[in-house]
Amino acid sequence: MPVRRQPRPAAGVTSHVWPSGGRHLWPSGEASTAQSHARGHLVYAADGVLAVHTERGTSIVPANRVAWTPAGFTHYHRAHGDTDMRIVFLAPSLARLMPDRPAVFAVSGLSREVLRALTGPSHDDAPGYSRPARTRLLHVLVDELREVDEQPLHLPEPRDDRLRTVARLLYESPADNSTLAELGKAAGAGARTLSRLFREELGMTFYEWRTQLRIHHALVLLADGHDTTRTAAACGWANPSSFITAFTRVMGTTPGRYRAGPRAATHAPRLPEPVDSSE
Repeated sequence: MPVRRQPRPAAGVTSHVWPSGGRHLWPSGEASTAQSHARGHLVYAADGVLAVHTERGTSIVPANRVAWTPAGFTHYHRAHGDTDMRIVFLAPSLARLMPDRPAVFAVSGLSREVLRALTGPSHDDAPGYSRPARTRLLHVLVDELREVDEQPLHLPEPRDDRLRTVARLLYESPADNSTLAELGKAAGAGARTLSRLFREELGMTFYEWRTQLRIHHALVLLADGHDTTRTAAACGWANPSSFITAFTRVMGTTPGRYRAGPRAATHAPRLPEPVDSSE
């Protein structure tokens, strides 16, 4: 989705940033300003759900995924549900081992603990890693991410005006079950042309893209506390069972189990002061 400048986080936000990373405890709906960095970075939601918006599209980052944004990409983050956001910057020597585009990866138990360790625990005792120890942890983290497949949680942003018209209609109404031919009337293009553009420009079919959009919307609704039945209807599935099947295929768990997972605390604890060793 297009990057737009967002209001700077203020009330209800607890943040701590150091040269090699940071941590933000955000209430639902908070967003960062649009920005870019000289180094690529990983973003992990220890609790809640994050949306990472770049000019290439939107990545949804629930608590079992981590998003990668390469250096130089303009982006902003938005929290859905109270969110504990962790950021880790990578030195160029490690960043070159990662994709040259925004991507989402599954988080193994080891990756999760490394990300938490590098960005501080939820209490006042700060991790005191030396630079060599931190470098070793970062190598382990990158090695773990390279061993897993990229996850289908990055929704590419169309560039063609006709595709952007179709995308806008579905952003505004994810439950819209119109056919591609019906949507094409508003875009001034036939179904065959649009179908070809989806494959050539976005690397997926229209139905794959719409399913991806609906999964994104479902993650946001679940993070905001909606139940499976209401979420299924709001996202355009005919019944809860078909939603559960589609959600499980993408996320590896049912909506109910996902919704029952870790939630961000209502009152954010004071952030630790990690000993930083910049890369």
